[in-house]
Order: sequence, then C-alpha cells, then structure tokens
Amino acid sequence: MSNSAHAQTPSTRERKGSDFTELSRRIKAAGLLERQPAYYAVRVSLLALVSAGLIATSMTLGASWWQLAVAAVLAILSGQFALLAHDLAHRQIFRTGRPSQFCGLIVGNLLLGMSYGWWMDKHTRHHANPNHEELDPDVAPDLLVWSQNQARNSTGIARRLAPLQGRLFLPLLTLEGLNLHASAVRAVSKPGLKNRGTEAALLVAHAVAYAGALLLVMSPAQALAFAIVHKALWGFYLGAIFAPNHKGMPTMTGDDKPDFLRKQVLTSRNVTGGVLVDVALGGLNHQIEHHLFPSMATPQLRKARPIVKAYCAEIGVDYAEASLVKSYAEALRHLHHVGAPLRDS
Repeated sequence: MSNSAHAQTPSTRERKGSDFTELSRRIKAAGLLERQPAYYAVRVSLLALVSAGLIATSMTLGASWWQLAVAAVLAILSGQFALLAHDLAHRQIFRTGRPSQFCGLIVGNLLLGMSYGWWMDKHTRHHANPNHEELDPDVAPDLLVWSQNQARNSTGIARRLAPLQGRLFLPLLTLEGLNLHASAVRAVSKPGLKNRGTEAALLVAHAVAYAGALLLVMSPAQALAFAIVHKALWGFYLGAIFAPNHKGMPTMTGDDKPDFLRKQVLTSRNVTGGVLVDVALGGLNHQIEHHLFPSMATPQLRKARPIVKAYCAEIGVDYAEASLVKSYAEALRHLHHVGAPLRDS
C-alpha cells in the first residue's frame, strides 16, 4: 500500500482472520442488515411525484427558456435515480436478483440511458478491490491519472492534462453524463454483455423518448440547450457524489492483499454531515460502512457508523472521515500531487 496509514499492527483477532466476522456479528445483533421496504416505498414515491411535477411544469412552460431551470432540477432528479439504481445493484431493496435486475434495467437503461449491466460489472470489481491500481476500474488511467506512477507512464491527452488535473477535475465532471452514455453504447455494441439485446432496446427507447419529449414542447435550440444543461449538471452531480469517497485515500498495487476489513476501511473516506448530506449523497457519505456491508439499506448506514468507528478504534485501524468541503479539498490536493512529476519535468 502507498500510504503509511496502511502499516497497521495486526491484532490477534486479525491474524486469525476474524476481525470482520466479529464486526459483522455486532452489526447483525443491532438488526442493521434487515431490509427497509417502507423507506424505499416512500423514496420511490417521492421520486415519482417529483418526476410528475417536472413533466407538468415543462409542459406548462412550453417553448420558454425557463425550461433550463427545469433541466437543472432534472439533473438532480436523475442523480437520485442513479443512486436508486446503485441500491438495486447491491440488492439493498430486493433480496433476490431477478427483481433487482428488472428494476435496475428500467431505472438505468430506460430512464437514465446508461447500461445497468455494464455499470454493475464495473462497480462490483471496484468493491472487490477498491483503490487497487491494477484491479479497480475506477482508478484505471484514462482521461485522468490517479497516482504519480500512472502520471509518469501516461500518454496522449492524459499526459497533457495530468499537470493541471487538480484544477480541471471539477469542470471535467460535467462530461461524466456523456461518458456514461458513450460507455453504454460501447457495452451493447460488442458481445459479452448479459441481456445485451434488452439493454440495447431500452437504450434506444430512452434516446427516442428523451429527444421526442424535448422537441414536443420546445424549439430545437431550446431542446439542445436543455439537453446540454441537464447532462452537464447530471454528470457534475454524480461526480460530486462519488469523488469524496476514495480519491486521495491510500492505494494498492501489485500483490498488496490486506484482509477484507482493512482493504475496505483504509481505502475509503466518510463524509460527515446531517440528513441533508445523507439525502444529497444517497447515503454514500457513509462509504466505509457501505463498503463493509454493501447490501445494507441506505437508512441503516448512519446507524452502523458508531459501531464500525468504535470497532476500528478497538482493533487499531484508521477510520477516515471529513466534512464535505474538506473531503473535496483532500481529493483535489491528491490529484494535484499526482501531476507533480510532469510539472517538474
């Protein structure tokens, strides 16, 4: 691991491979792994009501540039639907895979225009090896690089961006929505994706319905502006949700193989705050608890935090948390630090 925080002295319990087992026992005893159907029923109902209200508002406004305000609200709503798809992928809502898969395809492909199957595969690999430079797709070098070693070996546009990526990161988040659409098209364009035909059909249906709905009530120029504002703010919101969770935390390379509990805790950062932060970040501000118990329902994560934090202190494992502003600052400082070798050269 690339950070001194990793150099923990294993406890007797850890050497026996039972650290996580003991934590899991305490979490189960507190009843925090039970499903929360009432919570999700209310959450889905609220999303449906807001969606209906936005549709009614847009139809009432007609060919007006005030539609751009609707686009901004729709970006937040789209982010909330993406968080719902995330919970479906982790089976937080349904116990079995079939209803989770069905609803995930509806929310991900049809409503959002992203490939649910592709994203679920990518996210599963991230959870298996968070912040591992060779195994975690979320820290694989692409447009941005995530370590100085990746910066030294970068080529093309990534090499040009790396020296300034700390400053460019937030503006680049506006492209994340388009990146999800492009990744969906690539995923259904080649064999290997499960339910490939269904996913492709739902993506086409999304594109036709989205463009048709905009052109039905707006001029072509207004529809284009609406789409630009919506997709840019949606991408920014999604990036703002996920950026504080692991960026700037210790990374792993090669044969680094800490036990499950340390692998998940030491590479994750919690974001402190109240209920508003919980809603805005979809509970992923409790990233440590989420990584330890991915199927734990969102409202239970806050309740699990004191148990997990106290247990980490008990066994001598660092538990990182920061305010929302400080977490972004840490992530941006890390990205700036990563580009240092190319700035110096």
